[in-house]
Amino acid sequence: MNQMDQTKFCCSVCLDLLKDPVAIPCGHSYCMNCIKSFWDEEEKKKIYSCPQCRQTFTARPVLVKNTMLADLVEELKKTGLQAAPADHCYAGPEDVACDVCTGRKMKAFKSCLVCLVSYCEKHLQPHYDVVQLKKHKLVEPSKKLQENICSRHDEVMKMFCRTDQQSICYLCPVDEHKGHDTVSAAAERTERQRELEVSRQNIQQRIQDREKDVKLLQQEVEAINQSADQTVEHSKKIFTELIHLIQKRKSDVKQQIRSQQETEVSRVKELEEKLEQEITELKRKDAELKQLSHTEDHIQFLHNYPSLSALSESTDSSSINIRPLSNFEDVTAAVSEVRDKLQDILREEWTNISLTVTEVDVLLSDAPKPKTRAGFLKYSCEITLDPNTANKQLLLSEGNRKATLKLFQHSYSDHPDRFNYLCQVLSRESLTGRCYWEVEWRGRGVCVAVAYKNISRKESGNECLFGHNGKSWSLDYINNSYKFWYNKIQTRVSGPRSSRVGVYLDHRAGILSFYSVSETMTLLHRVQTTFTQPLYAGIRIYSYGDTAEFIKLT
Repeated sequence: MNQMDQTKFCCSVCLDLLKDPVAIPCGHSYCMNCIKSFWDEEEKKKIYSCPQCRQTFTARPVLVKNTMLADLVEELKKTGLQAAPADHCYAGPEDVACDVCTGRKMKAFKSCLVCLVSYCEKHLQPHYDVVQLKKHKLVEPSKKLQENICSRHDEVMKMFCRTDQQSICYLCPVDEHKGHDTVSAAAERTERQRELEVSRQNIQQRIQDREKDVKLLQQEVEAINQSADQTVEHSKKIFTELIHLIQKRKSDVKQQIRSQQETEVSRVKELEEKLEQEITELKRKDAELKQLSHTEDHIQFLHNYPSLSALSESTDSSSINIRPLSNFEDVTAAVSEVRDKLQDILREEWTNISLTVTEVDVLLSDAPKPKTRAGFLKYSCEITLDPNTANKQLLLSEGNRKATLKLFQHSYSDHPDRFNYLCQVLSRESLTGRCYWEVEWRGRGVCVAVAYKNISRKESGNECLFGHNGKSWSLDYINNSYKFWYNKIQTRVSGPRSSRVGVYLDHRAGILSFYSVSETMTLLHRVQTTFTQPLYAGIRIYSYGDTAEFIKLT
């Protein structure tokens, strides 16, 4: 009987020959247990359907064994009829196919590493029955059997060369692997298996450690949330009380602020007028000195110089200063203390009240600032220079980590990010978080800087110069002395001369530190500010032939 005939006697549920066949009202036949199980799953819906045509029945049909069909199936079994293979038994594009099957190939059940052939269950049977084939190594079906064949000798590779770390056949040690340390593939597998188990143990231990860490972090999150909720409730209650107290003095606060405002503005205006007068006087004095410098009569020059060179006393502007803000260290305790004392302060010590703006941040504790070079190196980052920002007289080398100032211009293409007039260059990497890097220089001096990306690039004046604007900070070493620059303000810096400068940045904390690096690290200058954008590392070179290089620290 042909394949089409066989499929007529197969159950469409189990795809096997019918067992206890039954016919349902639509005319399709199934194994009794198969259709029962199918309808059992539909029991909740109270609607029963045919798995093939999907016709539905509101009442569950009564199943009666089809005796004639059952006898026919049993009779046909005696003639050798077997169930046709289901579609899922055939090999698809992603499956390993049996190499022995002809026509439409079945899925492989095993692959033989000796025969280098994949077999379906039918064609694999001799490997279970024949004594010689029972010794062959069977594995899960594999598409990579040909990778076990030596491309040079066309032999199965059963050895391993430890010298070249590759699988080889038994002929390879005769020629290209002659004299090498070779072992059987099984022996090498045993050794690698031991290493694998050790690696797995290490991984499993790390998993356990990390799971413990995650649990601790979850507990910490719960504690933080609980503390925050309590603080919110306490603060809400305290601030409600404070509002009632503050409202009683609202008009007094406004009056005192305006009064203090008038006083301070008056003082500033008075100082401003004095400075303007001093500027006018200095300009006049400068013009007279300029005129005197052009006097050709030596006697007349010496006669007038003493009276013109004397300068009036400079106006004292030392009263100008910046008062940093302070932060609450403990919100609940501080607010509670203010609530308890505010009534007395408002009544008895009103003139001592100062208004403060406080920004409070609740975060996990930051790591301590590094104190040794080893500590700084934990935050080391590899920095490369961006050719698109380099002045055309700067030659980049060493993987764009080194810059050399040349007399001639290089053939860089025009780019909006390039410094056109100043011999400066910025890093390709943006810097946030905690970072540390070192710059080593050779020559007369160097400028080591950080800058925002939107620093000016095209002007010829100081607006583009590192440290001479509000978008960059720089440490200069020139003429055997250090100077720190920010926003055109110069700060003299003392410290040991070194050809290497270390820079530590804690972007979030607003800390920027420069160090002289030799056998020890010496702090040259530290900045405490607020960074509003990612920063980029930069350098400026002063003299032709001088170099500056970002050192690889890892």
